[in-house]
Amino acid sequence: MLLIIPVLIAWYIWKNKSSKADVTISSLQGFSGLRVPLKVYLRHSLFALRNVAIAFLIIAIARPQSRSSWKDIYSEGIDIVMAMDISASMLAQDFKPNRLEASKQVAMEFIDSRPNDRIGLVIFSGESFTQCPLTSDHAVIKNLFAGIHTGMINDGTAIGMGLANAVSRIKDSQAKSKVVILLTDGVNNQGSIAPLTAAEIAKTFGVRVYTIGIGTEGKALSPIARYPDGSYEYDYVDVQIDEKMLSEIADMTGGKYFRATGNSKLKQVYQEIDKLEKTKFEEKSFSNKDEKFFIYALIGGAALMLESLLRYTVFRSLT
Repeated sequence: MLLIIPVLIAWYIWKNKSSKADVTISSLQGFSGLRVPLKVYLRHSLFALRNVAIAFLIIAIARPQSRSSWKDIYSEGIDIVMAMDISASMLAQDFKPNRLEASKQVAMEFIDSRPNDRIGLVIFSGESFTQCPLTSDHAVIKNLFAGIHTGMINDGTAIGMGLANAVSRIKDSQAKSKVVILLTDGVNNQGSIAPLTAAEIAKTFGVRVYTIGIGTEGKALSPIARYPDGSYEYDYVDVQIDEKMLSEIADMTGGKYFRATGNSKLKQVYQEIDKLEKTKFEEKSFSNKDEKFFIYALIGGAALMLESLLRYTVFRSLT
């Protein structure tokens, strides 16, 4: 609506340029010495005041407001250690491209979904070691995730060692919720610590363990021998997962056991864990609106009154 102002200005200029005198005379020579009164030049102030009044009244009708607000957000993150089996059997091709690569991909997507949590990584096979301690730098842990592969440590399945190592990495955490996600595709056959003993340790330190058994039902195309050049010979073998032991670990620590039989099922497992372990948020907010139209209406009204006063007093003889 404010576009009406330049239109009025253009109309006013055109009107003044096209106006003609009411009285015509043959020569202006007799008026050459006369001074033009200041009032004549100031007559344009009436038009200026009228435009100011219109502009401010339009703004007042639009109801301008100012808003003051503040927000106080507190987040309580969760510490999570992911313990992943990297034994040769994780190269089985019942997942695409294999169990290990599928597990790594889904785990990294899980990390992306937990921006407020500290996450660590423990790997195990015939023994166990920490690939990454608890960190909030998720780019670092994802890079380390991408680099893990079978053959990094002696082959075998030391589930108890993997869990005990994960617990040792998280036991001193000050987080209100401490979680281990243990993923394996086999039966414990290595290591000096039994899986249930490691679960007792986790329970002592208040660590909740979610266990995942990864592998299809029946048989899967899996490595059965390794050649000197590092490649593997494959054949169909029975999938053997100690589900009873994994369930006991989860029950003992207040977690839950999941069985993943394919890529989509594995994604669903991590999504379920994500729902079960939600980061806590507390948010306080305040908002206040302050109407600003009155000052604009006041200025517009004052300009209109002044224009009317001057028009019928000082500039009466000119209008």
